[in-house]
Amino acid sequence: MRTPPLIRVPHLTPPPDKGRLGGVYPYIPYKRKLKEYARQNRKNPTQAEQKMWNILRREQFKRYKFTRQKPLDTFIADFYCAQLLLVIEIDGDTHAQQEEYDALRSDILKARYRIKVIRYTNLDVVQNIDGVYEDIYKQIRNLDKRPQQHGS
Repeated sequence: MRTPPLIRVPHLTPPPDKGRLGGVYPYIPYKRKLKEYARQNRKNPTQAEQKMWNILRREQFKRYKFTRQKPLDTFIADFYCAQLLLVIEIDGDTHAQQEEYDALRSDILKARYRIKVIRYTNLDVVQNIDGVYEDIYKQIRNLDKRPQQHGS
């Protein structure tokens, strides 16, 4: 699989609600055809995705706006927070080829847009939701401390 060329995101766009979260976040372009797939995915979440969504809507995360099934570039992220430039992915049963593809996706999002991708397995989310919650909380605290770098 060929890696697409790197591009810079030269402009910023405010959130649709004009900065309810107090900031301006980079616009991440995406393939328009992904929008309908993302909508279908939101209507039919897996058990693990529903549990994760319940976690991300808890009081501790209220200051961060997460979106489900967000088109980014040529991918659909399970969960995305523009404020933190964070993607959370829930991986199903994987084999070597899928793991390679997931790693490539993570590398592209990091290189092009400075997005951090964290991954959990379906099994972790379903059977160890408290551990997943604690890890997300720790990861977000660390990301929230990093200096903001918008634009190119």
